[in-house]
Amino acid sequence: MAVQICEDDVSSDEMLALLQAHADLMLSQSPPGSCHFLPAEGLRVPEVTVWSMWEDETLVGCGALKALPDGAGEVKSMHTRSDMRGKGYGRQMLEFILSEAARRNYSALYLETGSMDGFIPARKLYEVYGFDYCPPFGGYTLDPNSVYMNRAL
Repeated sequence: MAVQICEDDVSSDEMLALLQAHADLMLSQSPPGSCHFLPAEGLRVPEVTVWSMWEDETLVGCGALKALPDGAGEVKSMHTRSDMRGKGYGRQMLEFILSEAARRNYSALYLETGSMDGFIPARKLYEVYGFDYCPPFGGYTLDPNSVYMNRAL
């Protein structure tokens, strides 16, 4: 079984369902004002590139990269289907995004994720890949429900 990562236009029923599952999970773990996921229409803007991850004919996850105005990027919409977690798909998507950011000559990558226990696996993944905790960036503000991370490239 080969994993394939493809640029996605965020229009298929499968991708929209995956993004809804992502939104539902984020809203179940964070207060609405502290959720910073992008809805489908927010992913369909020129500064955001979205990828879907497929194993054979099955959509297993997604990820996105947002261009920031200062020559850096922001990791967005990293999500693996709940029944597919723990199999390394998140690592593969993050590695893909890191290589794409390097190809684009970004100076750094940033991300926002939750501070609650449900986000520990995500934070540990980012730590393994060299992300450090940092102050809010871009339009984010201090929020006890969020943590901000970055990695120089």
